[in-house]
Amino acid sequence: MSKIIVYQIFTRLFGNRNTTRKENGAIAENGCGKFADFDASVLKKIREMGITHVWYTGVIRHATKTDYTNFGIPAQHRAVVKGNAGSPYAITDYYDVDPDLATNVKKRMAEFEALVVRTHRAKLKMIIDFVPNHVARQYKSVCRPEGVKDFGEDDNVEEGFNPQNNFYYCPGCSFEPYIDKQAGERYAYTEIPAKATGNDHFDNHPSINDWYETVKLNYGVDYWTRIGHFDPIPDTWLKMTDILLFWADKGVDGVRCDMAEMVPAAFWSYATAKVKEKYPDFIFIGEVYNPAEYRTYIHCGFDYLYDKVGMYDVMRAVTCHHCGAQAITGAWQATDDIRSHMLYFLENHDEQRVASDFFAGNGCKGIPAFVVSALMGTNPFMLYFGEEYGERGMDKEGFSGYDGRTTIFDYWSVDTICRASWNSLSDEEKYLKNVHARVLTIANKEKAFSKGQFYDLMYANPWTDKFNAERQYAFLRKADKEMILVVVNFDDCDRHTEVRIPAHAFDFLKIIEKKATATDLLTGENFDAWLVKDGTIAMTIAKRGARILKFAQV
Repeated sequence: MSKIIVYQIFTRLFGNRNTTRKENGAIAENGCGKFADFDASVLKKIREMGITHVWYTGVIRHATKTDYTNFGIPAQHRAVVKGNAGSPYAITDYYDVDPDLATNVKKRMAEFEALVVRTHRAKLKMIIDFVPNHVARQYKSVCRPEGVKDFGEDDNVEEGFNPQNNFYYCPGCSFEPYIDKQAGERYAYTEIPAKATGNDHFDNHPSINDWYETVKLNYGVDYWTRIGHFDPIPDTWLKMTDILLFWADKGVDGVRCDMAEMVPAAFWSYATAKVKEKYPDFIFIGEVYNPAEYRTYIHCGFDYLYDKVGMYDVMRAVTCHHCGAQAITGAWQATDDIRSHMLYFLENHDEQRVASDFFAGNGCKGIPAFVVSALMGTNPFMLYFGEEYGERGMDKEGFSGYDGRTTIFDYWSVDTICRASWNSLSDEEKYLKNVHARVLTIANKEKAFSKGQFYDLMYANPWTDKFNAERQYAFLRKADKEMILVVVNFDDCDRHTEVRIPAHAFDFLKIIEKKATATDLLTGENFDAWLVKDGTIAMTIAKRGARILKFAQV
């Protein structure tokens, strides 16, 4: 099995080549990407970059201000939709796909099914979002299978909590949300009784900082007493498990579960077991931010979890020189017993772009962190579309402001993605793309990275005049008779360094002492070096650069 490399694509934006980019523009003005944009040639290029899994973000139908009522799709009230395009995490129908993504809205599901086939033909696996914690304020399924009851259809709305209700209620209270004044109008929105808001806001007046456009789903946990009522099985468990099986039946290979830790672990044990009973290879990726709960959710059936509060935070701090490179050791050690389950990344739709002014200011500065994150373990790595070109995310798109992130709420197009399709990238952007493709291909091609052992060299290389542990990080990977030494430089200037290989590494990895030739897998350069216990290997590393030195027959 090769190393999993996930390419997260914001589907609505990826194929859009409209460069109008009007702030708060409608779909007719700014355009929108489609399922059809992912043709065989596009998917082939993605696969050639070393990608194994594509996460198509924003597939399931969600709230939007665009009117599709002519197609039998219920309109959404403007007061409870964020941005013109809407949040992909405010689901309006779990059994439908986003009409924005269809060339022919009436045939939107068929177009999605064709994308599944094309993705698999390109030898890629497909991941989509599963949003289990909340739905759009005006959720209404028009595509649910015959005999399936909608969420809330049988709820007793006179009870704030009932374990068999799908929602939580504020009996006798009307919903009084933050009012959207973006267009200079006041929109009257009526909801009686008010339902609890998605971010565990259980009264009837969420603020602008709450997820006011969403409704919290009830999995049988009484949030006033924090006691779970799971026998009999809550109705929401059954509905959501059926939804997971619906998409698995479509050929989807896995789901990224939004805010998984806001849903009780007991549900995940139930649902993952049911899905994997029928589809043993189906993948569950969990967005979990509490490290104290990581092992709980892995035990409940998750294959992989975000390593955000840990590896991501440390990589960001090291990249920005807010802490030393030696901190990376502590980050992997904190999850060493479950490291094969941790998903590493530097960007996603929630985080600021590496090249943004709010992070590193330049995509090249992220190369050392990218190399380490992609190569230090057998666990998966995730790349966000445009990251490979140094996309800056410094647009002011509309609901999403000038924040260093690529919008998930607005109709827009992504500058670097557009220019890449037109072969008009700058030399630096081409360099970044080549580095990313090269490293990700190496991650899968080289057995030392996809299956080999890992050995952290930092304990044997404290700060000296020949090695700066604040700005350099070094480790070994070993499989059979092949060994690879990875050394990165987080400094803003070229550095000559000498990396010590301790005697313990020779014994632990069964390295033979000898004169050996190494090839830098990034540049093709050859190096001669003596592999001796407690000896050093000297090299020069470019600023914000890396050496990936492969030794054979050791």
